[in-house]
Formats: sequence, structure tokens, C-alpha cells
Amino acid sequence: MRSGGSVGGDADVASVANLVGEPARAAALMALLDGRPKPAGVLAAEAGVAPSTMSGHLARLVAGGLVTVRREGRQRVYGLARPEVAQALEALARVAPRQSVRSLRQGTYAEALRRARTCYDHLAGRLGVALLDGLLARGLLEEESGDACLGGPPSRSYRLTPSGRAALACVGVDLSSSGRRPLVRPCVDWSERRPHLAGALGARLLRRLLELGWLRLGERRIVLVTASGRTALEEVLGVDPASWDLALLPPGAGLDRAQ
Repeated sequence: MRSGGSVGGDADVASVANLVGEPARAAALMALLDGRPKPAGVLAAEAGVAPSTMSGHLARLVAGGLVTVRREGRQRVYGLARPEVAQALEALARVAPRQSVRSLRQGTYAEALRRARTCYDHLAGRLGVALLDGLLARGLLEEESGDACLGGPPSRSYRLTPSGRAALACVGVDLSSSGRRPLVRPCVDWSERRPHLAGALGARLLRRLLELGWLRLGERRIVLVTASGRTALEEVLGVDPASWDLALLPPGAGLDRAQ
């Protein structure tokens, strides 16, 4: 160790796990996974606890660096501190057991969540996976082999092709420098167990699709596809409707996708 300096030890996973492991705090974090800041009252309702109780939980999440708080008018709103927090929550969701569905409303919401949702600031669910597949099939992205980890298979990575840069620029997607954030990054979808598009491009593409009116934000994390969007996504980005909308499949086909 250098004189006057300090070297940190191993990652303190337990402290973060303790913050996430409390049910009300976990519910608040999952509610913030759509990337939209929310006041404490809304998060309390999501978690089914009193606002005063949620205020205490939020104070701990802010102190732990998982959540930030800012003032909007007369109220304070909370959001995830950084994209890495969202990535960690998505990773936990991939190994967590599914919650029991006890009502038709819960079942409808669960299916909508798997169909199309936000993953912090980019698109996820069957539609998010289908979008990445469409970009690859059209040659707008191409796959590269990354480094293997601990003797496992090479990790997936993608790059934007010249034709992809031209096609996305034509629909107004911002392709300027992304700074320290990677432009293209795969994010393994917790419900589909396959990658969807993340990184700066994933965020900017979702934002542009919302601006164009091809998509719109629904309840909580749900994303809805408009009539014009259904056609445009297929024609412009190669997104096959049958790959994300189970209503287009024969009875019983594709049900394993939501397992």
C-alpha cells in the first residue's frame, strides 16, 4: 500500500443486499426501474406501506447510494442513482423466483410487463428482444465476440454498422458521442433470458420512438405500441410483430417465452 493512501477490500455486497432485501424498499426500487422519478407517496402506495414508513426507507436508500432525491416544486422526487443500479436490479430479477399471480389484474399486468416494458431508460421485454433481433437481421447492428470470463463462452457485444448509422439517423436518433457510456451494450432480459439493446443507443432509440409516437408509456413500467408504431417498427427497424405479440401466434405457441 502506498504511503498516505488506502486500498479498499472486497466489495461489500452484504450492505447493498441488506438495502434491497427489505420488501418495501425492493418494491420502491422496482417501481423506479422505469427511469421516471416519483414522490414518496407514490412509492409508498406501490409498496403498500404508510408514507412515513416509506420516507424512512427512502432515506436509507439515499444514504446507501442507490437512490437520489431532488426537489420539483413543492415535493421531493426520487430516482435510481445511476444506470448500474438498474443493471443490478435486472440481474437480481433474472435469478429471483416469480411472484404468485392472485388475480386477473395481476395476471394482465404480468403479461403486459413481459410483452414490452422499460428497463430504466431502454426498451425491454419481448419487444425489446425483438428490436435487437430486427436490428441485427437488417444489418443495422452486427455481433462481435467479446472476451470469455472464467473459461465460459465469449460474451456478446455489438457494434453499429455504417448502414445502421444512416438508417437510425434518418428517423432522428441521436448518434453523437456517448461520453463514457458505451454506445451499444447488450442487457440480458430477465423475462426472456435473451439480450435486449441497452447503452446510450438503447436509451436514445427508446426516447426517439416515444417522440415519434410509435410507442407510449403506460402504467408503471409498461410500454404500449401504437397502431402507427406497429407498422413502422416492422418496416423501418425489422421488428417482426409475431415475435413480441403472442396474440398473433396460434393457441399455445410461444407460451414458453413467458416462463
